[in-house]
Amino acid sequence: MSAHDGCLSLVKYLLFVFNLFFFVLGSLIFCFGIWILIDKTSFVSFVGLSFMPLQIWSKVLAVSGILTMGLALLGCVGALKEFRCLLGLYFGTLLLLFATQITLGILISTQRVQLKKKVKDVVQKTIQNYRTHPEETAAEESWDYVQFQLRCCGWESPQDWFHIPSMRRNESEGDRVPCSCYNSSATNDSTVFDKISPQFSRLGSLARPRHNVEVCSVPANSYIYQQGCERNLSNWLTNNLISIVGICLGVGLLELSFMTLSIFLCRNLDHVYDRLARYR
Repeated sequence: MSAHDGCLSLVKYLLFVFNLFFFVLGSLIFCFGIWILIDKTSFVSFVGLSFMPLQIWSKVLAVSGILTMGLALLGCVGALKEFRCLLGLYFGTLLLLFATQITLGILISTQRVQLKKKVKDVVQKTIQNYRTHPEETAAEESWDYVQFQLRCCGWESPQDWFHIPSMRRNESEGDRVPCSCYNSSATNDSTVFDKISPQFSRLGSLARPRHNVEVCSVPANSYIYQQGCERNLSNWLTNNLISIVGICLGVGLLELSFMTLSIFLCRNLDHVYDRLARYR
């Protein structure tokens, strides 16, 4: 065996082993997503997400697992069986994913103002329509979870919740905010917090009944978070910027490596075919 043939074999089995690893990883992600869908109640109490956001994330995990498995299967079979069409399809799919990530990165960096305005509009619409449609609560439950986790209230300030119709039980009542704005750490009376907000406890948010017309709210002059989520979200992104960029760069380098290996193997298959023809 020549050095060139040895190099091709090394590339072939490297590509196969790496894709086999990602096939197994995709299978685990898919099974994890399906497990969450089947056993939602256990995960609700464990991770602190209500049913609708948890269902959305479980579907995202399941779909991501299927896509990872499909792409890895292309790489495994194409490399092991030396199918040029599968290797070409594998390379093209990776190239499309890489180009999409680059495009998204450029759009996010150049359209930050518009993106921020769009997020603000979506949040304000969610606040304005809070609990007006009991059968459509996914966005509202997700925003409650954001407020609870980031320890904030409203987009700019708690005043975003003032004068929201669903927050008032009668006209004589003062301004109120959702229970997700309640700052339990500011008071030692945890029984009050557990009483007025059963869907949020010190262990996280628990499941609330679907289509519940009872809106959990607290007076705006009580112990609530005074800072808006816009600043807290910006601080979170700033604090985790290095990790986010590192993950994106790592994924991009992996894609480039797999693309290089696949196109190298694909372009050098002619040499293998010619050698086999000579032996025949």
